[in-house]
Amino acid sequence: MPPGKYGMQGEWEKEGDHEIMMDFLLPTGIFLKFPVSRNDTIKTIKRMVWKNARSEALFTALGDPDAYVFTCINHTAEREELEEESRRISDVQPFMCVLRLVAREGDRVEKLTNAQISLLIGKGLHEFEVQKNHEVNEFRTKMRVFCEEKAQERQRLPWHQWMEYSFPCDLEPCCSPQCGSSRSKNTKKILINIKFEASDVSRSTDVDPQDPPLVLMRSALKKKATVFRSVRQEPEDYTLQVNGRWEFIYGNHPLCQFKYIFSCLRNGQNPHLIMVHHSTISKYQEEQGRMCNQVYKSCSLSRPPPLPLKKVRGQRTVASACVFPLQLVVQAGLFHGSELLCKVVTSSEVTVCSEPLWDQKLEFDINVADLPRMGRLCFALYAVIEKAKKPRGTKKKNKKADCPIAWVNTMVFDYKDQLKTGEFLLSTWPSVPDDKSDLLNPMGTVERNPNVDSAAGLLIRFANIRPYPLYYPPLDKVLVLKTLYQSLKCLFVLLCQKQTKSFVKLKEIMDNKNYTEFFEDEKELLWKLRAEVRSSYPESLSKLLLITKWNKREDVVQMVSLLRNWPDLPAIHALELLDYSFPDPAVRSFTIRCLRNLSDDELLQYLIQLVQVLKYESYLDCDLTTFLLERALSNRRIGHFLFWHLRSEIHVASVSLRFGLILEAYCRGNIHHIRLLTKQNEALAKMKSLSDFVKSGSQKMTVEDLKLCIRQESYLEALSDLLSPLNPSIILSGICADKCRFMDSKMKPLWLMYKNPGTQGDMVGIIFKNGDDLRQDMLTIQMIQLMENLWKKEGLDLRMIPYGCLSTGNKTGLIEVVKNSDTIANIQRNCSNSAATAAFNKDALLNWLKSKNPGDKLDQAIEVFTLSCAGYCVATYVLGIGDRHNDNIMIRETGQLFHIDFGHFLGNFKRKLGINRERVPFILTYDFVHVIQQGRTNNSEKFERFREYCERAYKILCRNGTLFVNLFAMMKAAGLPELTSFKDIQYLKDSLCLGKSDDEALKNFKVKFNEALRESWKTKVNWMMHSLAKDNRP
Repeated sequence: MPPGKYGMQGEWEKEGDHEIMMDFLLPTGIFLKFPVSRNDTIKTIKRMVWKNARSEALFTALGDPDAYVFTCINHTAEREELEEESRRISDVQPFMCVLRLVAREGDRVEKLTNAQISLLIGKGLHEFEVQKNHEVNEFRTKMRVFCEEKAQERQRLPWHQWMEYSFPCDLEPCCSPQCGSSRSKNTKKILINIKFEASDVSRSTDVDPQDPPLVLMRSALKKKATVFRSVRQEPEDYTLQVNGRWEFIYGNHPLCQFKYIFSCLRNGQNPHLIMVHHSTISKYQEEQGRMCNQVYKSCSLSRPPPLPLKKVRGQRTVASACVFPLQLVVQAGLFHGSELLCKVVTSSEVTVCSEPLWDQKLEFDINVADLPRMGRLCFALYAVIEKAKKPRGTKKKNKKADCPIAWVNTMVFDYKDQLKTGEFLLSTWPSVPDDKSDLLNPMGTVERNPNVDSAAGLLIRFANIRPYPLYYPPLDKVLVLKTLYQSLKCLFVLLCQKQTKSFVKLKEIMDNKNYTEFFEDEKELLWKLRAEVRSSYPESLSKLLLITKWNKREDVVQMVSLLRNWPDLPAIHALELLDYSFPDPAVRSFTIRCLRNLSDDELLQYLIQLVQVLKYESYLDCDLTTFLLERALSNRRIGHFLFWHLRSEIHVASVSLRFGLILEAYCRGNIHHIRLLTKQNEALAKMKSLSDFVKSGSQKMTVEDLKLCIRQESYLEALSDLLSPLNPSIILSGICADKCRFMDSKMKPLWLMYKNPGTQGDMVGIIFKNGDDLRQDMLTIQMIQLMENLWKKEGLDLRMIPYGCLSTGNKTGLIEVVKNSDTIANIQRNCSNSAATAAFNKDALLNWLKSKNPGDKLDQAIEVFTLSCAGYCVATYVLGIGDRHNDNIMIRETGQLFHIDFGHFLGNFKRKLGINRERVPFILTYDFVHVIQQGRTNNSEKFERFREYCERAYKILCRNGTLFVNLFAMMKAAGLPELTSFKDIQYLKDSLCLGKSDDEALKNFKVKFNEALRESWKTKVNWMMHSLAKDNRP
């Protein structure tokens, strides 16, 4: 047996439809052995068992097959019940080829649902139960009730309201007045092809693009009545479906605001729609209702009564290869968010051994009454290395070096507001070896490391301060203290308010967007004028919270009281308050109150960040979790992306428990969605198998080998008939094996093509990447999408292409294929005889556009190129996108330029041999200018218009600079290598000129623009070197 291969793992990884000999143990004591196909389902195998058992003794004692279930030992060495009998045995992958048949116990529907949820979220629900954790159990019970109630409320909705949940409208940020500009100037109306469901006859209807869908449906019904003389029908009983998609057009929005119609008009195509009667929608609703009711009527999750936590004293031996003598030290600090509440305390040094013992009391300089509700105790375990004396430095003392080993955090109060007492065994997290600046990690999780076998255990004991439990007072009791403290200080505050200088200074502090640190006199002023901040500068709440003394209960009472009457903030400012620096429950509750005003589209826009800041929450049950679940259960599109953002990080140990519990709750509130998501999950698993097959082949794999593998029955079935994880409105009906391939880059991404059922010959393409973390790409594209929305709201459409990108697991994910496009590198190489001269061929791009856009179309293509080039020049400069070579810039046949592959951002530019390879603020080469000027060197008017587009776009982003900074700050929790601290975000603040006037910001951009143009020859040299190294032409 090869090293690292155990049981049947190697057998399951083989391709093909060969047979495997299986052993079966029956409850009657009978043993069966016969071959089964790798592609047989559990249900088929059960029928085969019954067929073979007929000739054996005691067959009559077996009874009904549905009364039994197979069990096996899975690849994680756990006993698994195979309730989901539609799975293939090759997907189950038992550890050994042995299946045991046992009588079913408990409620079958409940067990089947639990099995489906476990399989879908990548974490067994039994893992939650075996923890014997009161907080986990209470959270599961509460969220299950909450989510099931939401599901039942949803099923009682009228059909048109249920549509808003299942098929939310996909809209442009605002209705563009030029939505008909792609057609001739004399044509005001648009032509839409409509057919009725269950009919193949399609009719064209002229409508005004500003009309709502109801006008279009009324016109279609009138035409139908004229032709067929049918009974009059009301347009209110119908809705419009996009042909070949699960996308609907309804409501009071103008037709040209729907993304599908907007896209058709822009590309000069006629939209194709289907008239669907409300009875069809009601059938979908009833079908989902039946599935939900079947589950909700079954037995509730049975849980044994909670048991006391076991005290495990096993600790890892701290080993070191260092030849110098080692001493172990524990450092401890009390924090409220990022604020240290009192002086850090350090234990004595003990010698390294298997179970080091300090037996030491650590005291903090803070009164118990002043402990804030969200105070957390942070520990760091580190080694002190005694460095030997240097031969020449005999007079110097021995130096000590701190070597961080591990860290762990725990809350001072438990989830029920009780001050902790007694012993706690904290399973620590390994420290980053290079990070020697801060030993303590207050930003880190308060969860214990689940990998207890490989983690150091720190046993601590909280003192019993009183003979009875101490609780943090509820909010109403806290507010009672407010009047007492306020009466003592009101006179002093009134005197302060009369000082005009104070107000001038306050305005100066509030107006400076770049303020992060305050002098003591500024803190004092802010605090004294806190009421003025609330009334005149409410958006600066974060500044007031940062200077609040959270280790002083009088100040905490005043701040919490002030929050009760604080006006709601817009999302751009409220999002900032979800940072780990603001953990107070009243603050987070206020923030969620503000975020409730977000529309569904706006929430989707910030969903990536909202999932990341869940990592800052100290307890499982929090306002943010409830808010996200509530919105996800009210809009399936939000639910879809919430699921994948959580599911993609389920492998991360620090969030696995929290994210797993939220995923379970969502699934219980949306039983019907489990089936759709499971299908996507199965397809992704097969894609990963294909990718592993391509990457790990012992001999050079060919595209034909890949196609042969895809054509197997198990792959064709798993990879077809699913909704795209990138966009749940898109149906991936059938995979076209002949069109699939793998790309030539290091990770061998899969290029998969699908038939689109709604159109003849049109295909949908996706790229599956295995081995790259797509979260940074996903964040960058999200920012480009946000920029486009902001520009469109200001009437500036720069024709950006924020293509779909989704991280679906540990270094796996999907990218949308942008059709009819090619890289700048390929275009240049195809127009040149030599790779060395290709990058300097300024006519290549313009000639390529001419070949794709003959006649009058060329002017339109150049205008589209000009707009998109302006948009990406500004976007890549603001975001500091690095590694910009000609294989990372693409162009569509319509002229749209766009960037791909965002592996470096925030000014982290590539270096080679210590030399910065990218020396320009953004890419603006002379071949781009050649296209913008239509091939004429004296066409300065066109270039000046391009410059105006850039400047206008930049000014819009600067006005919204705070939003971009806040969104990037929220992503610190993601653990992206180039975004870990506020220092990384400084590039963004500088590029957006935060804190500077509009004129100063524009002046700075003009300097960068001229620099990019002047130094573009350096970009050309970089491109030449890249072209010599690579040739990606198919």
